[in-house]
Amino acid sequence: MAMKRRILKEFQPGRGYTKEDWDAVDSPPLTDEELASMRPAREVLPPEFFEAIDEMRRVRGRPKLEAPKVAVTLRLDPDVLEKFKAGGKDWRAKMAEELRKAAGL
Repeated sequence: MAMKRRILKEFQPGRGYTKEDWDAVDSPPLTDEELASMRPAREVLPPEFFEAIDEMRRVRGRPKLEAPKVAVTLRLDPDVLEKFKAGGKDWRAKMAEELRKAAGL
C-alpha cells in the first residue's frame, strides 16, 4: 500500500530532528541537466548492496509456522456465537480449543 508523503514547508518540532538540522538542509530542485546525467542505482552501486537488500526482504516479517491456521467460513447459530464472544477478546482461541476437544485432539 503506497503512502502519499507530505512535503513540509516549515519546521515542525517533535519529528526526530532539531531546528538547526532543518535549517542546515539546502536541497534546491534538480536542474534538467542534473536529471539527464542521472544513472540507475544498479549501474552505480555494487551488486552486494542489492543482494543484501534482497536478503533483508526475504527474512522480513513473522517467522513461518510449521502448521499455520487456515481461514474458513462457518455459519453458527447466533446464540452460540454470542456465548463465545461474551468470553472476551480471545473468544476465537477458546472456540478453537473447544473444537479441538470435540474432535479428540
